Amino acid sequence: MRAALLQMSSGIDPAVNAATLTRAIEAAAGEGATMLFTPEMSGLLDRDRARAASSIVAQADDRVLGAVREAAAKFGVWVHLGSLALRGEDARLVNRGFVIDAGGAIRARYDKIHLFDVDLPTGESWRESAAYAAGDTAVVVDTPVGRLGLSICYDLRFPDLYRALSDAGATVLAVPAAFTRPTGAAHWHVLLRARAIENAAFVIAAAQCGAHQDGRETFGHSLAIDPWGEVLADLQDSVGLRLVDLDAARVAEVRQRIPVIDHRRPISPVVIAP
Repeated sequence: MRAALLQMSSGIDPAVNAATLTRAIEAAAGEGATMLFTPEMSGLLDRDRARAASSIVAQADDRVLGAVREAAAKFGVWVHLGSLALRGEDARLVNRGFVIDAGGAIRARYDKIHLFDVDLPTGESWRESAAYAAGDTAVVVDTPVGRLGLSICYDLRFPDLYRALSDAGATVLAVPAAFTRPTGAAHWHVLLRARAIENAAFVIAAAQCGAHQDGRETFGHSLAIDPWGEVLADLQDSVGLRLVDLDAARVAEVRQRIPVIDHRRPISPVVIAP
């Protein structure tokens, strides 16, 4: 199973980002990839919400999604489109990821559950919930690289989500992201390796990187990690495409070696000792 990771530096023009995604799909197909993974906010990364408003449309009208579906069908590649900023059904914004098959059909979609509302020691302040509605449903979908569990960026810090995904049969966990530099340097590698080890599953984390047009900087280091926690690929801090081969037998091997899935038990309410 050959997967491709795309590391991007998305900007404020969806047409430019769509062209980048289309080229990546063609390149991935040319390298024999079965599935391409792209970062969070692949279609638009703009912290100026007033400026971004005219580019954020309903799912049916999004030209980036349309371009990716067309390219997936043209080149015969599945795509996990990490996420797009869209107008949801109730007119609030959603941070939504998609799995698109090699015929261009949408097989699954996932709205980010955990929203990034934090004040960092660097002075950066983020309030994702000020504009976006949170999702409420965990999603898995069968793909050529295995049963895929979907998540987005800040979800990474909530292991219960990944337990639910692996309990539902996920053998590959997708974590598209746009991590800030400070949080990425501190936590990105260790959290992703932990999610792989805890669930004895592959983790594929396509990320944004570098200095963006809207003034933010993201950490990069798109990663592919095997079920034992070994890093198979790290794209460091440059845009580009990386191919990685995933051995499905590795999941069964690791789960037999340390059967964490079989050993899980429901946790009763916590007792606070006097």
